[in-house]
Amino acid sequence: MLKRILGSYSQGRPGPLLICTVGLHGNEWAGVEALQLLLAMLEDELVANPSFEFFGKLVAIAGNIPALKIKQRYVNCDLNRIWNQRNFENPGNEVEFGEMVKVKQVIDDLILEWGGENIYLFDLHTTTAEGGIFLLPTLEEQSISIAKTMHAPIIIGLVEKLNGTMVKYYAEKQDADITALVFEAGQHDDPLSVNRTIAAVINCIRTIGSVAPDDIDNRFEQLLIDYARDLPVMARFLHGHHIAPDDGFVMKPGYKNFDPISRGEVLAQDRYGSIKSDFSGMILMPLYQNKGDDGFFIIEKIQ
Repeated sequence: MLKRILGSYSQGRPGPLLICTVGLHGNEWAGVEALQLLLAMLEDELVANPSFEFFGKLVAIAGNIPALKIKQRYVNCDLNRIWNQRNFENPGNEVEFGEMVKVKQVIDDLILEWGGENIYLFDLHTTTAEGGIFLLPTLEEQSISIAKTMHAPIIIGLVEKLNGTMVKYYAEKQDADITALVFEAGQHDDPLSVNRTIAAVINCIRTIGSVAPDDIDNRFEQLLIDYARDLPVMARFLHGHHIAPDDGFVMKPGYKNFDPISRGEVLAQDRYGSIKSDFSGMILMPLYQNKGDDGFFIIEKIQ
C-alpha cells in the first residue's frame, strides 16, 4: 500500500533536513521507486560500513496518491500548479486540492519539528519526452550551488515562471529557511530514470553535508555524467506555451528535450492553427501526454 511518507532515514545526529517529494504527477513512478531503493541502500550502508555516519534526516514523501494508483498525471487538475494561499484558504472539491492539503500538512509538520532552519526540499520528476535530464533551481544562490554538484544541465528562471508549484511556494515561504529545487530524471518509462534519481539524491545529501563524500555507492553517478555529456551546462528560460482546456493542442511528433529549434519553426497545432516558435533556442518538455497545461518551453544556452 502506498503511504504518504514512503520512509525516512536518520541516525539521530544533528544536521540538515532533506525532504524529497515524488509523484506530484501520478504517471511519474521513477521517483517513488528510486527513493524506496535509496532508503534501503542507506540501511545497507551501515551494515557494510559500521563507521558510516549520517547527519540530519532524509524524509521521502509521495504526492498525488490517487493519481499514482491509476498512473495518470492527475485526476482532476495538476497538483503542482495549485500551491497558493488562496487555494489553501478555500480549497476546491477536486481530488488534487485534498492531496495538496495533506502533503502540505506533512511538510509543514516536518519544518516545525526541525525549527524552520537548515531545510532542503528536493522535488523529483520525469518527463514525457526523451532526450535529457536537468535541474530547476530557484534564483536563490544556495539552490543554484547545489544544482551545480549534480552533473546535469541547470535551467535558470523556469521555476519563477511557473505559477502554483510546490517548490516555488516553499522557496518563498517567509517563516522558514528552505532551499528548494527540482530534478527531472529523464523519460517516465526509462528504467534508468530510477537510477539517475538515486544519483541526484546521493549527490544532494553529500553536498548538504549529510554524508561523507566517499560514503554510499556512487556507481549511479556516471549515468548522470554520461547522459549530460553533450547537453548545455546552464540555460535560461525564454518562453512557455500555456494550454487552455479547449485548445486541442497537439505537439509535433519527434521532439526531444534540448533539441534545437529555429524562430518561425512550427512546433505544434491547436484549434487556431499552427503554433510557431518566436525564438531560436532549444525545446524543453514538449508535451506528449493527454494531460497537462504546458505545451512546451523554449530555453537558450548560456554556458
